[in-house]
Amino acid sequence: MILYKNGQALIDGKLIKTDIVANHGRIIAIETDVVPDEQTEVIDCAGKYILPALIDTHTHGANGYDFNSADIDGMKKIMEFYISHGVGTVFPTVMTDSDETMCRQLSLIAELAKDYPEVKGIHLEGPFLSEKFCGAMPVRYLQKPSFDKFLEYQSAAQGLIKIITVAPELPNAIEFITEAVTARVKVSIGHSGADGDTVEKALKAGATSFTHWGNAMAPLDRHNLNVAGAGMLSNAYCEVICDGKHVDKDVLRLLIKTKGIDKVVGITDSIMATGLPDGKYKLGVNDVTVIKGDAKITGTDIRAGSTLDAYSGLANVVSFTGLPLAEAIKLWTVNPAKRIGMFDRLGTIEVGKDADFILFG
Repeated sequence: MILYKNGQALIDGKLIKTDIVANHGRIIAIETDVVPDEQTEVIDCAGKYILPALIDTHTHGANGYDFNSADIDGMKKIMEFYISHGVGTVFPTVMTDSDETMCRQLSLIAELAKDYPEVKGIHLEGPFLSEKFCGAMPVRYLQKPSFDKFLEYQSAAQGLIKIITVAPELPNAIEFITEAVTARVKVSIGHSGADGDTVEKALKAGATSFTHWGNAMAPLDRHNLNVAGAGMLSNAYCEVICDGKHVDKDVLRLLIKTKGIDKVVGITDSIMATGLPDGKYKLGVNDVTVIKGDAKITGTDIRAGSTLDAYSGLANVVSFTGLPLAEAIKLWTVNPAKRIGMFDRLGTIEVGKDADFILFG
């Protein structure tokens, strides 16, 4: 057993001085003044906050490596970066690429997950996306939605794909969404130019979130909600890249005020340049140039993911919104845990949940 003693733990939205006892990776007690026996490892948390570990469900890489190209050793270096930056649950995100590349990388991530319990799923961003709103996705590899094709990817991933981003206006997309949801895969709407009516059909078919809201999607129009407006109006979750570049800080405040804090999910959408200096990098097949921390496809103004880490993303939410830490952290813990259907294990510090903490301060 492990006893985390004398820390200020975030319990029920409040920081409370308490002790936490964990056994075999699960919390078995939250009490004050726990007396350890000789076999209990004691970690003194005096002067520190004990917070739920952060969750990042949309990230392409960090530390010089990209999930679309890294080998197992490179993926391990990505994971070590995440862990050092407070991430306890990660969904490696594989972007649109050739079928050969996607299947190879999905298979490698499935192997990675056997050594890193932090990998609790994969986010497949494509290839069933809009050409017009492709963003950094290579157009030549985009495809029409096909559940049979998805099953090929899922087989390579050993069933680990838990989220897929889809443009609902594509042929057969609504039927695809229904099939994916039936297969217990979360569908996120993104890289899309769909109008409000089409988005509503996708939501009724079972889509539950919007991928990097405000980016690579048709914006709100006074005559048509489009994807961005439909995301604000809906009860679905909206991912937000919390770097202040992809979504302005005041727009983030507006989104939270409109949807309520419980329906906004913080993500990094990080790339291999995260944690490294400005320079030349890759995102999938794309050449990327990072200047002042802003990543764009080389020679264009098209953003290509971010250089954000999760700790900085949480700090930005506090700074941008003025929310206290106990509220702001929901974007990185409670909300993504609910979005991925793992709130019974993750997102808060409670007896019976995973002993997945960060010591802060």
